[in-house]
Amino acid sequence: MPENHQKKAKSKPPEQTFEEANYLRRLIELEVPVMVKLENNEEVAGVIEFYDAGFIRLTRSDGPNLFIYKHQIKYLQELPR
Repeated sequence: MPENHQKKAKSKPPEQTFEEANYLRRLIELEVPVMVKLENNEEVAGVIEFYDAGFIRLTRSDGPNLFIYKHQIKYLQELPR
């Protein structure tokens, strides 16, 4: 087989793209209101004030601020301003 036709091994995709951190940082900087859907289907709304590898802090105007573990989150949805 000619050298330029040899099969190349595909590289494994990276474990972490860091896009989650970029997205959360943008939500914090722009103070974007979000709705957080939890694994138990409860929904809470507010603005993300802080995050780290394990949780987010959600600041709410209609209740106490919440620390939510990331493994409890189904998804985040941006809300209209």
